Amino acid sequence: MEYVLIFISAIFVNNIVLAQFLGICPFLGVSKKISTGIGMTGAVTFVMVLATIITYLVQTFVLDVFNLGYLQTITFILVIASLVQLVEIILKKVSPPLYQALGVFLPLITTNCAILGVAILTIQKEYDLLEAVAFSTATAIGFGLALIIFAGIREQLELVDLPKGMKGTPIALLVAGILALAFMGFAGLV
Repeated sequence: MEYVLIFISAIFVNNIVLAQFLGICPFLGVSKKISTGIGMTGAVTFVMVLATIITYLVQTFVLDVFNLGYLQTITFILVIASLVQLVEIILKKVSPPLYQALGVFLPLITTNCAILGVAILTIQKEYDLLEAVAFSTATAIGFGLALIIFAGIREQLELVDLPKGMKGTPIALLVAGILALAFMGFAGLV
């Protein structure tokens, strides 16, 4: 039951983008097409889950054992940066169109505060390894859900004749706010 609560909470109630405002940069930057949003979701999910596992193990078996907690942030950033390099290499070989579509946003996963935030949150919430994996997976699903819904809305908005002052960023921010309000409707579930 606890894992179900972690999933529902991380996906809907405490959505990393819409409730905690982490990962806004890729959320706004890669959300112009659903296909790009799906690709970014896959990359972020891969990096987020693996980074959470590795940072959990590093925290538990290195930083805590040797009382090096002050190195947590820099260590976590190095782990995330290494994983992003791995994702870049894999995408370049497996899917060159997706690699080009993600463009500059792929290396920016390194500085995606959502990934670092999840790694730190799992330590702060004192999750065990399975709970940490469940939390990071659910958070990545929540990130992807918000990103893909937002991308779908933005694709549809390209077909609408909007006033000049509302095109681009203004309408995107308005829609993001409405989407955040919609997700706030899940607040009573957990």
